[in-house]
Amino acid sequence: MSKKNQHLHILGICGTFMGGIAAIAKQLGFKVSGSDANVYPPMSTQLEQLGIELNSGYQVENFSDDIDMVIVGNAMSRGNAMVEYMLDRNIPYISGPQWLLDNVLQDRWVIAVAGTHGKTTTTSMLAWILEYAHLSPGFLIGGVPQNFPCSARLGDAPFFVIEADEYDSAFFDKRSKFLHYRPRTLVINNLEFDHGDIFNDLSDIQKQFHHLIRTIPSNGLILSPANDPAISETLAMGCWTATEFAQHDTHLEKGWQVEKLNAQGSEFIVKFDGTTQGVVKWDLIGDFNIDNGVMAIAAARHAGVPSSVAIEALAEFINTKRRFELRGTVNGISVYDDFAHHPTAIAKTLAAVRAKITQQTQAGRILAVLELRSNTMKSGVHKEALPQSLIDADQVFIYQGEPVKWSLADMIKQCQPPCQVADNIETLVENIAQQAQAGDIIVVMSNGSFAGIHDKLLNRLATITV
Repeated sequence: MSKKNQHLHILGICGTFMGGIAAIAKQLGFKVSGSDANVYPPMSTQLEQLGIELNSGYQVENFSDDIDMVIVGNAMSRGNAMVEYMLDRNIPYISGPQWLLDNVLQDRWVIAVAGTHGKTTTTSMLAWILEYAHLSPGFLIGGVPQNFPCSARLGDAPFFVIEADEYDSAFFDKRSKFLHYRPRTLVINNLEFDHGDIFNDLSDIQKQFHHLIRTIPSNGLILSPANDPAISETLAMGCWTATEFAQHDTHLEKGWQVEKLNAQGSEFIVKFDGTTQGVVKWDLIGDFNIDNGVMAIAAARHAGVPSSVAIEALAEFINTKRRFELRGTVNGISVYDDFAHHPTAIAKTLAAVRAKITQQTQAGRILAVLELRSNTMKSGVHKEALPQSLIDADQVFIYQGEPVKWSLADMIKQCQPPCQVADNIETLVENIAQQAQAGDIIVVMSNGSFAGIHDKLLNRLATITV
């Protein structure tokens, strides 16, 4: 049966990963349809433009009689009506990562970007560098890149850039997604404990990363920071591949080094083995973005792109949506959206904003607005680290949309900046609006939609009399 005659139905199609699978399958010539609990933009818009049929909800009626294969997203579980129907009728099914390996990655030079933080941004940078170098890479990005009109595409051989997530593959395949990708070039940005709903501790995650390291060929390359103990421990379990390390603001002669030219990180020198490769000048800020950028330059070099070309490309890089993205400024108050939801990411985002304010000698304050949304955050895994991560804010507002399993009162006491908690969006918006004043930067941090708080805030701030 030719691909054009095969019908794939994707469960959980509006997630960034599964939506990317759908787009690539369509480009390969498959007939594609899908279902999701909620059909929502931006992924729904992207898929509809590709002519993919979308169904809201998981009713068994969404399955047509001509479906040849079901691709099951990892949000699906036993008890879901379509999952049960699929199993009862012996309809062939597969996980998204496995389908990608079987149909796309087998014959490609896969460049995988893994780690706790920075995966989406680094993957977007790397795909853009290869595009700038006229290599027309395939890619699958777990976010909305702004240098491309889509989050995934098949591209031309040989290169395929993928965001390599350690989360599990499906209810029937509990291996990390990235174990299906078989990369030749691997970036490990950093390694911390996260995803407390499926991992017991950091060592559980390290095992998965070491399984990944076992799959990298001896003529491949592993890139990582030099000063991450968890990564060093993981590599020490056994490594059969060449490695390159990056050091931040050091003068060591081996590996990749960076030297900041300003505090906010919008200009920095890149060196390799002590030799200057060039100076990156871009619109991004923060040490974490410098780290992401250097990893992208290093991975692109392994794919044959000269560092000078990669540096030129980064000057034209537009950051991924929801990565310190300005949503609007009203009455002199700026509202930014950021994906930070782990204490390390929260701390790095706020430190970058503080450096930006200091360098520009602004008088405004930082108002940090945080949603406790991830399973890890709600479980209390990070409750000890959270207060310290907010230290660069002048005022903190926390949204508790669902009950958490730890004491927010204790967290408020330990939080150095003044901290308020609200359990509904309207109250939270009003609390922020009452405190905001001209010159302030409001940083909204969440890995979810945060109930559309950004537009609600901008609308309310527009009514303030300055």
